[in-house]
Amino acid sequence: MNSISPDLNIMIKASEKASKVLIRDFGEVENLQISAKGPLDFVTNADIKAERIIIDELTKSKRNYSIISEEGGTNINNDKDNYWIIDPIDGTTNFLHGLPHFAISIALKSKNEIVSGLVYDPIKDEMFYAEKNNGAYFNNQRIRVSNKKKIENCLFGTGDKEIKLNNNIKTRNLGSAALDMAYVASGRLDGYFQKNLNIWDIASGVILVKEAGGIVNDIDVNKCEIEKVLASSVVINEKLIENLPNF
Repeated sequence: MNSISPDLNIMIKASEKASKVLIRDFGEVENLQISAKGPLDFVTNADIKAERIIIDELTKSKRNYSIISEEGGTNINNDKDNYWIIDPIDGTTNFLHGLPHFAISIALKSKNEIVSGLVYDPIKDEMFYAEKNNGAYFNNQRIRVSNKKKIENCLFGTGDKEIKLNNNIKTRNLGSAALDMAYVASGRLDGYFQKNLNIWDIASGVILVKEAGGIVNDIDVNKCEIEKVLASSVVINEKLIENLPNF
């Protein structure tokens, strides 16, 4: 295994612990599809439970770090330079419908930049992680963005129905921004573009793509609401922008 920082090690352990609860709850979702109450409350509870486990694990050793999380909002602690950014289930609609495509996302922002991040898909047991100046990894194997040069050979992730696409852009809406960004970092997708996201959706993906040799548009990581994200390999970036006239 490559050398990782204590902070990333804590993040990995926290995501693995929370994943046990999510896997168990995901197994219950199918039973709830036919109940009168419906699964929405159940999924909200799963979200909150997973987030609590993650925060408990992270704060055991770094109790002074501040926190930004999907369910809990912003919690400013003594250390205002370091923020954990947490999304316990990125892809809740998939989770809700029993689709096994969702992820835990945890990032660390230090002094106004993302310095480490992970995206963990508990159902497939796929862990993507990266640290500043230390590369990006998938289950301990180094990963790189794709090297395709022709845009007509590429496949892009987006969940945005409003974006006007030129004919030679092929897209998939997979329902999880965190996994889309991780897939760009590992070359499964050639790029990702989306408007109107939250920082917890894409914080870990930003460092994953950059450390995998890709490029991400300028994002103010100190804002919770992100206007737009565009990530891809350096090779295809300009061509992608040219083919998104109203992005």
